[in-house]
Amino acid sequence: MKLDHMVVMVRSLEASLPWYEAMLGLIGFAKSRDHVWVNKDGLAIDLKQAKAETPDYGRYAPGLNHLGFTAPDRAALDAVRDGMAAAGFDVPEIQQFKGETATFFRDPEGMRVEVTVYDPDPGA
Repeated sequence: MKLDHMVVMVRSLEASLPWYEAMLGLIGFAKSRDHVWVNKDGLAIDLKQAKAETPDYGRYAPGLNHLGFTAPDRAALDAVRDGMAAAGFDVPEIQQFKGETATFFRDPEGMRVEVTVYDPDPGA
């Protein structure tokens, strides 16, 4: 089986839609209908309005911690970073880990969206 879709609940669609529209477009998703983006593999991401009385996202709380996407190379990661900056959104520093380079963007709710480049030869 393959992953079909993800639903991201947001406090404010008005605040979150511009951020997700920029981010998802930069990583290969196309808007298929209101609040839904799909990539070439058929994975859909759907934004929905959270109920007002629900608590905010917490990094160490139970539930989805972050969405992670793989960039094919450093140029693609840099293009996402540049595109988000050009769209007026904060761009965190690049993080280096053994065998990978990543940026953890934060949506308007504080949820992280990771874009990572994996070293093709981490032992080198």
